[in-house]
Amino acid sequence: MITLKNIHKSYQMGTQPVKVLHGVDLEIEEGEMISIMGSSGSGKTTLLNIIGLLDSLDQGEYSFQGKCLTGLNQTQATLFRGSHMGFLFQSFHLLSYKTALENVALPLRYQKHIPREEHLPRAQEMLARVGLSDRIGHLPTELSGGQQQRVALARALVAEPRVLLADEPTGALDSTTTEEVMELLTQINRRGITMVIVTHEQDIAQ
Repeated sequence: MITLKNIHKSYQMGTQPVKVLHGVDLEIEEGEMISIMGSSGSGKTTLLNIIGLLDSLDQGEYSFQGKCLTGLNQTQATLFRGSHMGFLFQSFHLLSYKTALENVALPLRYQKHIPREEHLPRAQEMLARVGLSDRIGHLPTELSGGQQQRVALARALVAEPRVLLADEPTGALDSTTTEEVMELLTQINRRGITMVIVTHEQDIAQ
């Protein structure tokens, strides 16, 4: 599904370029659930951002189901992300002034093929899937960390992406909530969604 060949990436730090990725090759099969591991600063988030078209590569080739994505402009990358990818982050990135339902419905604004009247019902259905039917009217500050991550997961999935990219999705959670979130991710993967998880934790990777 996803093929990366000879990926290089550097960042400019002051006057010196700092190399982060050095000729990475990676193949991800459709429906696969994989982890990208590494210590802090090793480039795993950079690699995930390149897969998600949130960052550009300096050298190499990136293809998605045979379609070359190398060199897309910002508008093309945004459209492709919106149609194919969902994102889950350690810090949730929920809007504090919007309810759980409104947060989940946000990505549907950019799906022109989905009528506006379907946005809230779809968001409500997705919150039910992650076990939060009784929290749809709550603001993020009224939810626990685990509940906030479930809202973020529902938001990532509401537009029915082909791929879910998760960057340390359990990093801010306690051990019990981590198990619950990982079980949810496993269930979602079993439905056919390809999943790439960045983590530094061995047990999460396993």
